[in-house]
Amino acid sequence: MMPRRAFLKSSIFLAAPTLSIPAFAKTAQAAPGEHTLRLYNTHTGEKLNSVFWAEGQFVPDALQDINKVLRDHRTNKIADMDPELLLLLTTVNAKMGNNRELHIISGYRSPESNAKLQAASGGVAKRSLHMEAKAIDIRIPGKDLKMLQRAAMSIKGGGVGYYPDSQFVHLDTGRVRSW
Repeated sequence: MMPRRAFLKSSIFLAAPTLSIPAFAKTAQAAPGEHTLRLYNTHTGEKLNSVFWAEGQFVPDALQDINKVLRDHRTNKIADMDPELLLLLTTVNAKMGNNRELHIISGYRSPESNAKLQAASGGVAKRSLHMEAKAIDIRIPGKDLKMLQRAAMSIKGGGVGYYPDSQFVHLDTGRVRSW
């Protein structure tokens, strides 16, 4: 019989044209008290279904896989995402009754990428929390964007930005605020 920790480590599904993990890997199933994220990076095509919290603690291998999927796709730089942000995502998912993938528009953003985006657009903050790996831009296919914004705001877990023209909601673990 396989110990639970070993099972969890083997239950990560990460797929992308550039990754070498087998396409037939088992997908993660969360048990009570566990937290799972299902992510799809809209820029890289990578998918992840991972239990990242189990047995009262974060699962290090799962966090590494999440960090890779949420990396800056422009520079390929990886940062350690704020674990509180991951917990916030699971709370938002639960409020939305979502069992599908979260589409990730932006996770970690390197200072170089942030500067380029800021120069090209007035909607990018100079001191963005994306650069601290404390922010993420998401959408949930088939779910109303305004409902996603409201669910995120009701949690009061940090900042919530609503971008209907670009079809995403920004979440961060900074101070509670909205725009």
